[in-house]
Amino acid sequence: MASFQHIRPRYKLILFYNIKRDKQDQYYRYMLSHFVPDIQKLGVYMHMVWHVAYGDYPMRKIEFVTESAEILRRLFLSDQWDDLESKLQQFVDDYERKVVDYRNGFQL
Repeated sequence: MASFQHIRPRYKLILFYNIKRDKQDQYYRYMLSHFVPDIQKLGVYMHMVWHVAYGDYPMRKIEFVTESAEILRRLFLSDQWDDLESKLQQFVDDYERKVVDYRNGFQL
């Protein structure tokens, strides 16, 4: 399995959301033991996690990177992604996702 250090990122998958106050423990357990490891097995690697402490924005922004649009296409068409995303949404509110061309640093 490749790691982020050994790929040439071309795209970012960015997730924005607020963690539900009463679901924080379950959220962290899910992300660390299922979501992140499972998505990385599919060729999409966690790059950065941002906590937004001020303003009218979702408090969490997570960036994943990958080498190709084909990897993202396969991810989004997979039943596994449907399950991962659906489960994540049980722990968060105001969920959004988007794909952008990779650029180093903070991107919206």
